[in-house]
Amino acid sequence: MEIKIGTLLQLEPTYTERVEKFRCKVVEQKDNILYIDYPINIATKKTAFLIDGSEFRATFRTEDKQSFAFNTEVIGRKAGNIPMIMLHCPKAEEFIKIQRREYVRVETPVDVAIQFKDYKYQLVTTDISAGGLAVMLKGEVAFKDDDEVKLTIVLPYANGDVKYVITEATIVRIFEKDDKTMATIRLIDTDDVDQQHIVRFCFERQLVNRRKELNPFDL
Repeated sequence: MEIKIGTLLQLEPTYTERVEKFRCKVVEQKDNILYIDYPINIATKKTAFLIDGSEFRATFRTEDKQSFAFNTEVIGRKAGNIPMIMLHCPKAEEFIKIQRREYVRVETPVDVAIQFKDYKYQLVTTDISAGGLAVMLKGEVAFKDDDEVKLTIVLPYANGDVKYVITEATIVRIFEKDDKTMATIRLIDTDDVDQQHIVRFCFERQLVNRRKELNPFDL
């Protein structure tokens, strides 16, 4: 698959506390470099001047209405009739197809603390998305279905950063699976910044899983 000239890209910074989105157009492509026009901040409608080395999550749609995402980095500029910014473009097989549902769920272990009244539990997720997560319970717990709890979710990123998302949540269901007790939890009142942290984490883990599938013998 190839990103065609004229394709619209949406860029979201991956390493920032601010939630920003930029829109730009692919003007040229050569080897593993995309040349884009200067992006526009979707919220302010102003031209954005991206710094070399800044990293983004780029999303685009194909002619058959499929959506894909990939990680990219600003690697330079090119002068001409249209001033252009140069973005790194990974191989097509590293693109992540965006599922048309509310949030993408990724199977991965993440440390999470659940507080319910005076009780606190240190647990590990079996999967996570920006809308909720599932955890494996250890022994008896005080909470039950439909109880509201407070979560502290630890998100370790590929660059070594660690974010702590603190949010309210609701216990959806406690059930048995493969002789283990599980709980599914829905996040509520999670702010936009924290949701973006979780989305970024899930996207990174998707990329890791994709690379493992493509290169199963790499350590």
